[in-house]
Amino acid sequence: MKYLTFLSVFFCFLIASSASAAEEIKYLTPEEFVIIPWGHIPDDLEVLRTIRECGFNMAGLASDKTLDLVHEAGLKALLFNPDFHAHHDTLTLGKEEIQKRADAAAAVAPGHPALYGYFLRDEPGANDYPALALWREAFSRADPDTPAYINLFPNYASPDQMNVPTYEEYVETFIATVKPEILSYDHYALMEGGVLRNGYFSNLETIRAAALRHDLPFWNIVLSNAHFNYMEPTAAGFRFQLYTTLAYGAKGICYFTYFTPTTGNYRLGPIDQFEDKTPTWHMLRNVNLQLHRIGPVYITLKSKNVFHHPNVPDGCRGMETSLYLSHLEGGDLMAGEFENPEGQPFVLVVNKSLHHSCTVEAAFKEGSNILCVNAWTGLIHAWRGEHRWLAPGQGMLMTISRLEE
Repeated sequence: MKYLTFLSVFFCFLIASSASAAEEIKYLTPEEFVIIPWGHIPDDLEVLRTIRECGFNMAGLASDKTLDLVHEAGLKALLFNPDFHAHHDTLTLGKEEIQKRADAAAAVAPGHPALYGYFLRDEPGANDYPALALWREAFSRADPDTPAYINLFPNYASPDQMNVPTYEEYVETFIATVKPEILSYDHYALMEGGVLRNGYFSNLETIRAAALRHDLPFWNIVLSNAHFNYMEPTAAGFRFQLYTTLAYGAKGICYFTYFTPTTGNYRLGPIDQFEDKTPTWHMLRNVNLQLHRIGPVYITLKSKNVFHHPNVPDGCRGMETSLYLSHLEGGDLMAGEFENPEGQPFVLVVNKSLHHSCTVEAAFKEGSNILCVNAWTGLIHAWRGEHRWLAPGQGMLMTISRLEE
């Protein structure tokens, strides 16, 4: 009786998925979920096609001269131009000059199919928020249908960098002052020795809460190279970064960087300093394709709760807050809880270990016929047997076929 509409649609989706499982993977659109490599992109069609082949639906930061090639490669991009990069001298411009520059930017490629948004600023301090608000408002007037994008610091930024005492104030003041269309931040948490930086999950908690409170989509920028004292990329690290981000209800993920900088100890980006693919490229493509496979279900869901079990990081919640599960064990786990438009519960369980696989035992509070969305095929099928195994960092999106038996 409950969720009959969902069940009819659900099994139609299952049949359709079975028919198309062997066909080419259909990519999510950026409007559904953003997958973007951080950095400027060259004016080179073959390079852009390789970005698309790696599983991205966005190309990075593009000039207006590159937009046609971005579109030909099947991608979108954030438009970058020093004239409207809200940094240093441009922050002191008057309102009329800011509007003039925003109008000029919008006139360059009005309605271009490759234009996703305008890149304004990376990691501002709160002292810059009033000027950034002028820029965002100017772009809203010049091009109301295209967002102006700003990315925030992580929670390990110092008060001097943020210009405010706490990270929560930094985020809330940004939203109140700038009124962004997207809430985006970066957090590089995978450290040498295969350990996780403290505060990774509390940062997700803060951003998720703010995004829900203000009805904003949020993006997480994570690592895809090694530098400083960050660990070299691994398949487990990519799975961990993707699935923990999804469990918190994100609508976008960005990887820093695609092209490896020729600086210091930067190494093992997807494309190395000699313009060759590295093993990282293939690992990143693998998780991007997993996202495209589970994406048709994931993008319909609304985040309702997140909990950790049995190890609860600072600032996070434990299993006693679970809305849908009565039992969960098997490793160091976390779970994002969601509902689809029909009210059907979904749970994304993630193995938080970067080193060890685990077998998961789970039970829903209502109903025992557990199904999962297969990250390799996109098929929805019974969750049992070897499907209970999770590799390090791996996630599994589960639901039940009915609540009353």
